[in-house]
Amino acid sequence: MTKELLKGNVAFAEAAIRAGCEAYFGYPITPQTEALEHMSKRMPELGRVFLQAESEVAAINMVYGAASAGARVMTSSSSPGVSLMMEGLSYIAGSEVPVVLVNIMRGGPGLGNIAPAQGDYNQMVKGGGHGDYRIVVLAPATIQELIDLTYEAFDIAEKYLCIVAIIADGSLGQMMEPAELPVMREIRPVEKRADWALTGAKGRKNRIVTSIYLDPEDEEQFNLKLKAKEAEIEAHEVRYEAIELDDAEVAIVSFGTAGRVCQSAIKAAREEGIKIGLLRPISLYPFPVKAVQDLAEKVDKLLVVEMNGGQMLDDVRLAVEGRVPIEFYGRMGGVVPLPDEILGEIHKLVAA
Repeated sequence: MTKELLKGNVAFAEAAIRAGCEAYFGYPITPQTEALEHMSKRMPELGRVFLQAESEVAAINMVYGAASAGARVMTSSSSPGVSLMMEGLSYIAGSEVPVVLVNIMRGGPGLGNIAPAQGDYNQMVKGGGHGDYRIVVLAPATIQELIDLTYEAFDIAEKYLCIVAIIADGSLGQMMEPAELPVMREIRPVEKRADWALTGAKGRKNRIVTSIYLDPEDEEQFNLKLKAKEAEIEAHEVRYEAIELDDAEVAIVSFGTAGRVCQSAIKAAREEGIKIGLLRPISLYPFPVKAVQDLAEKVDKLLVVEMNGGQMLDDVRLAVEGRVPIEFYGRMGGVVPLPDEILGEIHKLVAA
């Protein structure tokens, strides 16, 4: 296969199509609207379902319905649009149906702006909607990784009957890079859908998809079931990238675009003789706790870099448990840090 020059939003939309996405419901919002535009053309061409809903609230409930029927379904949006979907996401989590969501993050809170940011970490990683549940959250740093994670997200969602969210910032959605698209999968016929899917009850017992457990004891048992599922996810779905860590004396922990910028700063620092490396979490949930713990045992200091006020920082601190000092550098409001800024923070880290 050959590489193509692809915009991030178009790339993940096409990756979803090739993963066998049967239905897409969404609402336009910058900086991810090109994904909806791509779906509006490609899905009807392939005889699949595309619908621009009247709102994000409507879109996520349409997603819920299609997922309940066993279809491979997804939606995409950006920060304030995802906020509107949170009640629906909680219902989906409470019903254990597989759904893929892509959030191309922008500045906030509130309406904010359309510039790239990572301020949705807490919203996505800590649950967002009401109740005791977690969703798998994956954070790409390149267009190729955005494609690959979107393609895989449908399999993960179906394996665990859960929500899988891809979170990237507006710069990744808007930039263009050479990347390779995966092969086109066939759409599964209705009769081969999972045995929980609502596909009509002729000749068999009725199936029910629900998130309501009126008896508190029943609700607790369901919550315990979700916790057991989370333990399985945490055991098998951790992803991260380790860069220049073999001889590192100090290290950076950073994800997504911020982590990508850090690589340039680390290269410059290495040229100055500073032994520094990067741990880039790819799965934000499940968080690479063990990798951070192991890193804390071998380096003298850590620097956490984010495009927010320090949201992943809390998870790094919990993993480190005071083993080494942790410094933080963040830019907010849609400002992307420059390599020279991070290099300056590296100099402070080493000098302290």
